[in-house]
Amino acid sequence: MKKILLGLIILFVLVQLIPVNLPEPVSDNPNDLLTTEKVPDEVAEILKRSCYDCHSNEINYPWYAHIVPVSFLIKRDVDEGREELNFSEWKQLKKSKKAKLLDEIAEEVQEGEMPMGIYTLIHRKAQLNEKEKELIVGWTEDYAESLFSE
Repeated sequence: MKKILLGLIILFVLVQLIPVNLPEPVSDNPNDLLTTEKVPDEVAEILKRSCYDCHSNEINYPWYAHIVPVSFLIKRDVDEGREELNFSEWKQLKKSKKAKLLDEIAEEVQEGEMPMGIYTLIHRKAQLNEKEKELIVGWTEDYAESLFSE
């Protein structure tokens, strides 16, 4: 039993040497939604707290993000999240793409798909209550309408 435990410990230490290449956080994002658009403060706070770690360039990695195998999961989630929606590149999107993404945000939030359950399991502050969900959905609808009334 001791040999098995020692072998597992050695394996765990060795696997930490595998490079993961987590996406680098970027704090200067001139095309960011919150920089380029007038987003209500309460909505901006919710987006920062519940969405920005996976859907922007401004990720804040927790200490365990550098421990394999968790680092692989975080990298995958961040890469996929940014591919779907990256608030840091918002200004560069066409109005039709913005409207589509706003509709998807509303749908994902209403259905409880976002933020992801695995994320909120660890990041309790990222969980959305009903009032916050209503705020996000209302904002997405209002903003989407405003895109085509300019």
